[in-house]
Amino acid sequence: MDCLFCKIIKREIPADIVYEDEHVLAFNDINPQAPTHILIIPKQHIATLNDIEEADLALIGRLQYTAARLAKERGFAEEGYRVVMNCNDQGGQTVYHIHMHLMGGRRFTWPAG
Repeated sequence: MDCLFCKIIKREIPADIVYEDEHVLAFNDINPQAPTHILIIPKQHIATLNDIEEADLALIGRLQYTAARLAKERGFAEEGYRVVMNCNDQGGQTVYHIHMHLMGGRRFTWPAG
């Protein structure tokens, strides 16, 4: 498999890792869109949101929990933050391994930008 995020999980490609447990890895985005921009990924390869199965529900919840925990640890949970998951090409997905963007430290507008 030639998945960029799987290679990061296997430590074949370096990343600035900020959190890890047996199911989840989180690291700083190399092209941040906010003062804090962390990618949160499952260690299990799931290509898109469309590929999530019922057996994956606890894992997806763990991604959300990790985002909230990291926002609290970094001090912007109360002010607010953005969590984004993109799906497929028209949804803006560029790496086909589900991942959550946690962004904080600035005011966000709607639509995203």
